[in-house]
Amino acid sequence: MTDDLEELKRRLVVGRKSDGRSVYDEKAKSELVALCLQPGASVSRVARECGVNANQVGRWLREHRQGRREHAAVAGVAPTPAAFVAVPVVAAPGAGGDGEDSEPAGMRLQARLPNGVAVELRGVDLRHLGEVIGALGRLRCSVSTKT
Repeated sequence: MTDDLEELKRRLVVGRKSDGRSVYDEKAKSELVALCLQPGASVSRVARECGVNANQVGRWLREHRQGRREHAAVAGVAPTPAAFVAVPVVAAPGAGGDGEDSEPAGMRLQARLPNGVAVELRGVDLRHLGEVIGALGRLRCSVSTKT
């Protein structure tokens, strides 16, 4: 364990409740969440090295993300998406405008979203595609729909 993680572990737990649950320092929790948000970081490894259950750290991460969304909504700023997926645009066979097997005016999009939802859109006007994708990204999805 690095010295930084050892020091963070030392500062993290500031007390115990009467039922034995730990009381955590808010600043140290924020630092732990920031470590977990680093590219390539393993939440379970960071949690284990700091002596915290990985499920608890996962809850802190969800609360952090929710807090960012609420803060952005209050500030009137569009929230930053948790994950942005690049969608390559390629011409489908017969879509070259020669009248052969071409779709009606508009685009066709097929995607599997990170929450497990499969989407197929046909005939979507390019001007509206961004709005459609934004609306889909804001939808809440239960864990039961994840694959």
